Amino acid sequence: MGRKAGKPRDDWLERGPPPISAPLLGNCLPRLGEKSGGCWAPSMEGAAAGTAMRTGAGTLPITGENGGGETRPRERKVYMDYNATTPLEPEVVQAVTEAMREAWGNPSSAYPAGRKAKDMINVARENLAKMVGGKPQDIIFTSGGTEANNLVIHSTVKLFQESQRSEGDWPAEQQASGAKPHFITCTVEHDSIRLPLEQLVKEGVAEVTFVPVSKLSGQAEADDVLAAVRPTTCLVTIMLANNETGVIMPVSEISRRIKALNQKRVASGLPGVRVHTDAAQALGKRRVDVQELGVDYLTIVGHKFYGPRIGALYVRGLDVGTPLRPMLFGGGQEWNFRPGTENTPMIAGLGKAAELVNKNCDIYEAHMKKIRDYLEERLQAVFEKKGIHLNSLFPGSDRLPNTCNFSISGPYLQGRAVLAHCRTLLASVGAACHSDQGDLPSPILLSCGIPPDVAQNALRLSVGRSTTKEEVDLAVEDLRQAVTQLERSSAS
Repeated sequence: MGRKAGKPRDDWLERGPPPISAPLLGNCLPRLGEKSGGCWAPSMEGAAAGTAMRTGAGTLPITGENGGGETRPRERKVYMDYNATTPLEPEVVQAVTEAMREAWGNPSSAYPAGRKAKDMINVARENLAKMVGGKPQDIIFTSGGTEANNLVIHSTVKLFQESQRSEGDWPAEQQASGAKPHFITCTVEHDSIRLPLEQLVKEGVAEVTFVPVSKLSGQAEADDVLAAVRPTTCLVTIMLANNETGVIMPVSEISRRIKALNQKRVASGLPGVRVHTDAAQALGKRRVDVQELGVDYLTIVGHKFYGPRIGALYVRGLDVGTPLRPMLFGGGQEWNFRPGTENTPMIAGLGKAAELVNKNCDIYEAHMKKIRDYLEERLQAVFEKKGIHLNSLFPGSDRLPNTCNFSISGPYLQGRAVLAHCRTLLASVGAACHSDQGDLPSPILLSCGIPPDVAQNALRLSVGRSTTKEEVDLAVEDLRQAVTQLERSSAS
């Protein structure tokens, strides 16, 4: 039975998932209170047998060592790190479980369990295509966003090398010079874009231009991207929304101008430049349409929109309009572009998560924006005298409806220190992929022009589909107490 669209349903931190055998799902359910790489992740631990059984606000039944039903108070936790990961919707858990029980067969087999698996995969592919405004035949399932991003990057290298070996595809001077493929990206990309590109440069395989984002808009400006194009440029990859600031990048404008530029390139004998966007943070928070964006490739990440930790890649006119080359070779699944027996349960869950986005995205977006705005109002009211800087606000730039990045002024109020003194709030100082930075300021915020002393104090709060105002009040009060405690400790 599906829940009513738009009804708040986010007490999963305290009541746990629907009743289900945990071993069936493996590690697809997040665990509450685990701290990985300095960033908190959500969890279902401590939710007795997956049922609520709550005895009062912030109180859960705790089983004693003797197995008895001892009840003692437990502090309520408020999760605000939805940009890092999201819990599975109950409907997604149900879809995964059904696939495990009824579609265990090999999707390439003709017997009933295999056909059931193939049907589930096809339905999921259709739901993902609808979510991004594409066609089912242009969707390839991957293990996650990192694989999808790497698939685009390494395909581009292979395609460039193939074209270099083909006579007439490049001007003679380019063939003779031993040219390398050139990529354009920006300085605030996710590590699954930045690191593979840096590795290609290190290996001498490719050249990369990292376009700085504007300190006025927080965006990779289209003018700067176009100015970086060279004769050997093959791919422009710009994220759709930044995971720390929430700023929406002008991907549609970049694609439109690249398309116009490609007409001139073809006339001069140069191959066209393709455009990729990592849409991990945008999906499920705002409408995403590949036709409006005009991109050739788009990365989909399930665990950012209440689905399992797998992903997909959209390719416009797969291998007809837009070519792709596999990184793996095997049994020929996914039209040979991503071989390996399909992970039917996770794909079914991903498809269900996409279906929910298709039905409810506008409701999700409106709710998150309302709660985010209330959060920022409360933060400003509580910390106005002390000094607070909203790092997500850039005049004229749109941003995700759920993301609030801010800094509280004070010499001892570094983001990690504040979080360490919080007893209720579960959040992060920024992207988990930058957790190895220690107490250093976020390189993303520094790239956006945030001063180092302000960036060092930054916290990123990202609300969910049914985060409540009550939870906002609890989180802000927790922050106030943490700040007070830190200041008293420093004074003594």
